[in-house]
Amino acid sequence: MKRGEFMRTLGLSSSALMAFYCMGTLSSCSKDSDPQPAPPTPATGLNGNASPSQGKVNFTLDLTNTTYKPLKTEGGFVTPGDIIVANAKGGKFIALSKVCTHQGTTIEYRLGEDNFYCPNHGSRYNDDGTVKNGPSNTALKVYKATLSADGNTLTVTE
Repeated sequence: MKRGEFMRTLGLSSSALMAFYCMGTLSSCSKDSDPQPAPPTPATGLNGNASPSQGKVNFTLDLTNTTYKPLKTEGGFVTPGDIIVANAKGGKFIALSKVCTHQGTTIEYRLGEDNFYCPNHGSRYNDDGTVKNGPSNTALKVYKATLSADGNTLTVTE
C-alpha cells in the first residue's frame, strides 16, 4: 500500500495530506532554511555578454583557455552564448549568430567548404552571414571579431 492510500484509509483528505507535507511531517515541500542552488557561473575564459537577448553583444575570449583553444587552429570554431566564432580559411575570424534562421538549429563551420552549415536541413551560409543555399532564406547576424596583437584573446562586438 502506498503512503497516500494509507493516509486516506485513516480518513485524511487531500488538504490534510498537503498540510502534512508542507509542515515537514512528511517530506516534500521545501523550507526557507533549505539551501538554494548556486547561480550558474560564467564560462571560464569568456568576459562580457555573448547573448543578444541580454543586451549588446561585447565579449572577449581567452584563446589560451581549453574551451576556446580550438580558435587557435584554422577551421576551429566555438559557440559561446548565442554566437558562433570560427577561425575560417586563411586565418580570418568570423562571428555570426549561431542559430539557423530556418528552424533554430545550431550551425557549424566547415573548413573544407569554407561555409557555415546547418546539420538539421542543410542550409549553408557564407562568411558574411548571407544564405548560400536553403531551405533558409534569411541571413545570419554578423559580429565584428578582432584578434589581439599577441594572438591570445579575441574580442567580438556588434
